[in-house]
Amino acid sequence: MKRRDFITLVGGAAAAWPLAARAQQREKMRRIGVLMNLAADDPVSQARMNAFVQALQQSGWTDGVNVRIDTRWAAADPERFRRYATELVALAPDVILASTSPSVAAVQQASHAVPIVFANVTDPVGQGFVESLARPGGNTTGFSVYEYGIGPKWLELLKEVAPGVQRVAVLRDAALVAGGGLLGAIQGVAPSFGVEVSPLGVRDASEIERGITGFADRSNGGLIVLASPLTAFHRGPIIASAAKRRLPAVYPLRFFAPTAA
Repeated sequence: MKRRDFITLVGGAAAAWPLAARAQQREKMRRIGVLMNLAADDPVSQARMNAFVQALQQSGWTDGVNVRIDTRWAAADPERFRRYATELVALAPDVILASTSPSVAAVQQASHAVPIVFANVTDPVGQGFVESLARPGGNTTGFSVYEYGIGPKWLELLKEVAPGVQRVAVLRDAALVAGGGLLGAIQGVAPSFGVEVSPLGVRDASEIERGITGFADRSNGGLIVLASPLTAFHRGPIIASAAKRRLPAVYPLRFFAPTAA
């Protein structure tokens, strides 16, 4: 072999080494744990998971080929959040995707080492999930769905669609810290809109029905529903109960609208 040919061959092989190493690294089966807040058969859950899987595929990660996705569905059940978080951590995933605050809290309690990416969380700093938005710190990062300033906007919208409303019930999961912050933001501007705010802190479906029924006994009422796994999971009964009692209502997320239609 001529010297020039030998140099060309070695140089080409050396250039290919990083590519080969990266290919081998990509071929390693990675593992992603996913803790969802709703039930497996909920159309919203299905749509979100489909979008997640498609986005992974666009980035070169295919479930069952070079990544394994282990999904658990908490169905707004506090015990399931805790149990499934422990199960996912035990699988030693490379990362866990946590949907909503109860998922994040449960996974953080189960592990301080596994990387956590969260979605659909309000005020992650105030809830203690991260140190700050700019520098999350620890093993957790993600996306904040909205700020507390949205609460007064919901009240403003309710008054626009139903100017006669004088009393507003704010339905929220009593166990969520962020719900208290949103409630406070709404209460802070209520006098300027001439309304009286009644907090409805609930923990299950029976409390939801009793709370709405009791509030609707008096006239000129309206309803604001805050986002949580509980209200999302029971959105059908909530919307039906409000409609039955002719309560004008503002809901927190887009997927409530098809149920109300």
